[in-house]
Amino acid sequence: MSEVFDYDLVIIGAGVGGHGAALHAVSSGLKTAIVEAADMGGTCVNRGCIPSKALLAASGRGRELRDAHHLKNLGIQLGNVGFDRQAIADHAANLVSKIQGDLTNSLKRLGVDIIHGWARLAGPQKVSIATAEGEKTVTAKDIILSPGSVPFVPPGIELDGKTVFTSDDAIKLDWLPNWVAVIGSGYIGLEFADVYTALGSEVTIVEALDQLMPGFDPDIAKLAQRILIAPRDIETRVGLLAKTVKPGSPVVIELADVKTKEIVEVLEVDACLVATGRIPATKDLGLETVGIELDRRGFIPVNDQMQVLIEGQPAPHLWAIGDATGKMMLAHAASAQGIVAVENMCDRPRQVDYRSIPAAAFTHPEVSFVGMTEPAAVELGKAEGFKVAVSRSYFKGNSKALAEGETDGVAKVIYREDTGEVLGAHIIGLHASDLIQEAANAIAQRRSVSDLAFLVHTHPTLSEVLDEAYKRAVTAH
Repeated sequence: MSEVFDYDLVIIGAGVGGHGAALHAVSSGLKTAIVEAADMGGTCVNRGCIPSKALLAASGRGRELRDAHHLKNLGIQLGNVGFDRQAIADHAANLVSKIQGDLTNSLKRLGVDIIHGWARLAGPQKVSIATAEGEKTVTAKDIILSPGSVPFVPPGIELDGKTVFTSDDAIKLDWLPNWVAVIGSGYIGLEFADVYTALGSEVTIVEALDQLMPGFDPDIAKLAQRILIAPRDIETRVGLLAKTVKPGSPVVIELADVKTKEIVEVLEVDACLVATGRIPATKDLGLETVGIELDRRGFIPVNDQMQVLIEGQPAPHLWAIGDATGKMMLAHAASAQGIVAVENMCDRPRQVDYRSIPAAAFTHPEVSFVGMTEPAAVELGKAEGFKVAVSRSYFKGNSKALAEGETDGVAKVIYREDTGEVLGAHIIGLHASDLIQEAANAIAQRRSVSDLAFLVHTHPTLSEVLDEAYKRAVTAH
């Protein structure tokens, strides 16, 4: 610990990214403080991944128990299945407070100073914090900016938090609308469409781009529509823009043609969830005091070591991680970035390998992916002069999936034809979010399908879906 500074490291923002960085900093021997203006745990713990998984678990269990046809095939008969909306909402709220408590306690136990207040940069290696007790200034050898993101609300959409709302309010599950419009078909929109339909609501998904689930591999998006959308009470409006959304009873939504901007349809629904992505929370952080200029989308520019870039050059002792960097807006990516920042701070060079960071939508069944989509891989192949090959295997050929009666789904592995190196993997099916990790680890090690095809998997398990895809890739050549 240098005598010159109050801390070795001050972290602004105690979301999953800041928390991960703090734990790693302490294990690297750094005297650390973390500053949080709102809830410990940030978006993921309070308004994102954690409560939404609780809602998905409860509503999904209900959907399963009401699927008489599926249960009958397993030889099971049930009477009436009901649910208590408030109890489901409480399950999510209780989970949030437990995980928030665990996160805070883990920091306290390790001796991280937790400072509640709004932090701003006050110059190089200096942070001023507006706390309940007044203004406080601390100095630190290194500073990590981890301010996170907030939901993006397009112009023309009015929120009232009750009938028109973002995911921040949706996770409270205050009421169950009979008919809810979901604007955006990314993973937030898909997950809430899953929850609402499982609890008996009708859903209309509005997507401005010309295909549903634009971020996903096209094959997977197509299959997801067959499995997650077509059999449910979900209508879709694709290639239409929600030009205006007015709260009330009913909520009035004007849908316009994306190209002409002319209104083509007016929807009147009970509620509207705005799931149009997230934007960085970079206002009022004192960035100008050190000369940081945000990029054109409002993100803090960083390099792969997570150093903040000022006029293209790394700023000494200043780092940024998480959603506000715009690299990959995922809690576990933020945490990985935090660890990489601390490693570099301690002169142990390390970079973030974004290609090997997996992601998932926790719908029923789940969708997960890691690495590149097929179109992106083909682009890279053109640029670098290699051919891309694809191998698929199906849940309906998997013994464990058959035993569970859950045979919808596919695993798709994208690889280089010449070296066999895995470039991407995409799974839709039972437990896809857990299965993807094996492919993520393979990509992290730049493994080839010919090696992976010899790994032994437990039989009968769902893990054999990827095993089968690797083996098919090898026999294809």
